[in-house]
Amino acid sequence: MANMTDILEQVRKGQLGVEEAERLIRGLTAEAEPFTARQIRKNEHDRTDNVDRTKMIDRETFDFATLDYGREQRTGFPEVIYAAGKTAEQLCAIFRALRSEQKIVLATRVSQEQAELLLERESDVVYHADARVAIWSSRPLAPERGGYVAVVAAGTSDWQVAQEAAWTVRAMGSEARVIVDVGVAGIHRLFARLEEIRGAAAIVCVAGMEGALASVLAGLVDKPVIAVPTSVGYGANFGGMAALLSMLNACATGIAVVNIDNGFGAGYMAGMIHRQTDRDKK
Repeated sequence: MANMTDILEQVRKGQLGVEEAERLIRGLTAEAEPFTARQIRKNEHDRTDNVDRTKMIDRETFDFATLDYGREQRTGFPEVIYAAGKTAEQLCAIFRALRSEQKIVLATRVSQEQAELLLERESDVVYHADARVAIWSSRPLAPERGGYVAVVAAGTSDWQVAQEAAWTVRAMGSEARVIVDVGVAGIHRLFARLEEIRGAAAIVCVAGMEGALASVLAGLVDKPVIAVPTSVGYGANFGGMAALLSMLNACATGIAVVNIDNGFGAGYMAGMIHRQTDRDKK
């Protein structure tokens, strides 16, 4: 039987029409269909032999979403739902489908309206309103490794973004310690918590206004700092652009910067770093 390369080469040479090529390609694709994620989990031998093939299979498709059940195999953590822009009904449908296949489901940017319907449909889901995060887990969330991630917020106004980062870290199996209101306007507050921050495996730094805390903090620690600029601030903050540009231009080394208000992205990166450092110790 011809493989994909042979089919495409015949099309290029004009020896095969597009419709016939499409039919042959569909036939090749159909051969891979038996290798679903669920079957591989049931058969450890098949999982070993065919893991690369299953990593790319999306078994369930809605009109509004195609679910990625192979993401945990590829990246180490299952698909996360970004709830903003979705209807409450769409969120509930996606959430229910994912929990049937995953040990944990995390949804971010969940509004109060979405949460009310989700909790009505899935009563064992926990909604953290201050983080706008909904979590379901097949077992109680608890740290899976020693050590912790420090989530350091410049001001109380950065709380929501900091909490999104913290709950993402916890969902990934790490302890998160939130240290808030230690910005540069009263830098003595930062020094009072510095030893606890230095003890972390990774640090998330959340700051709005001019975003100076990330540069100051990175110059005091020997751990990676994931900086999150927030949209907190007055007019010339430009919705977080001032903090973002400040963090990107920081003189201190060891800083990585995520997008404005992206607590999830920072928490995810910190969780990955902590997981990797824990593996290296074993």
